[in-house]
Amino acid sequence: MSTDTPQDDARKQNLTVGFIGLGAMGFPMAGHLQTAGYATTVFNRSPDKASRWQETYGGKTALTPAASARDADVVFVCVGNDDDVREVTLGNQGVLETLKPGSLLIDHTTASADLAQELQSACMEKDIGFLDAPVSGGQAGAELGQLTIMVGGDSTSFDSAKAVMAVYGKSVRLMGPCGSGQLTKMANQICIAGVLQGLSEALHFSDRAGLDTTNVVEAIRQGAAQSWQMDNRSQTMIQGEFGFGFAVDWMRKDLGLVLDAADKAGASLPLTALVDQFYSDVQNLGGGRWDTSSLIERLRKLSR
Repeated sequence: MSTDTPQDDARKQNLTVGFIGLGAMGFPMAGHLQTAGYATTVFNRSPDKASRWQETYGGKTALTPAASARDADVVFVCVGNDDDVREVTLGNQGVLETLKPGSLLIDHTTASADLAQELQSACMEKDIGFLDAPVSGGQAGAELGQLTIMVGGDSTSFDSAKAVMAVYGKSVRLMGPCGSGQLTKMANQICIAGVLQGLSEALHFSDRAGLDTTNVVEAIRQGAAQSWQMDNRSQTMIQGEFGFGFAVDWMRKDLGLVLDAADKAGASLPLTALVDQFYSDVQNLGGGRWDTSSLIERLRKLSR
């Protein structure tokens, strides 16, 4: 049963939302918005996927980003990289051609902090609010509405958008001024890269040492070695299954952003740089679309 008040229902009925990008994350995220009562218009470069979204959730589809943003109060972007974001926001038929003054643009893409500041400047010229708000939690988190959302921007824009993002976010936190969301996501990716490499080495060592690796995981996950990756990926790593989850190609894109930002900040990230090269090895094995837990496969190939 909904816990919304009549005032909440009225606000949702009056709030028009645009959503750009219906990939593995964006498709369910936009669906949560429509299901929660926000009138949502989506755009995707593949019209077939937009049509499938409409069949699944209702809502409306648009032929261009600009059309999805026309008369919208909030527009969300969840695409691949910096260039994709620029295309759908600043390019021909981008959302900034039609977004009205007083509206809000929220970028969920994992992108650079420099791009966040570029978009903020472009939005300010049109009296439009902007938040950089990358997410973590993977496809499962998006489908379950349990994402972690790290936000950069001003508190006024954040306060106006927090309840909307909470439709698919279990944690929605303002991290600081524009760009802070992206920088926080970079810290997130640094942690994931290190944990996955360590987990890969532990499982590989256990196997080569002749242990029952599943039993090893059950033992060590009860102590300080426990992690989300161990709980959710160890068994598929043991079985050599990687055809799901967050792709290595996308992780390399993210780690490239991390290493560029570290260069500018004067931060030393030797482990992150090393794991980035290990992911390059996985790509060379043909694993660009494998899940990021496929680091263990590199170790197996080296052993053979």
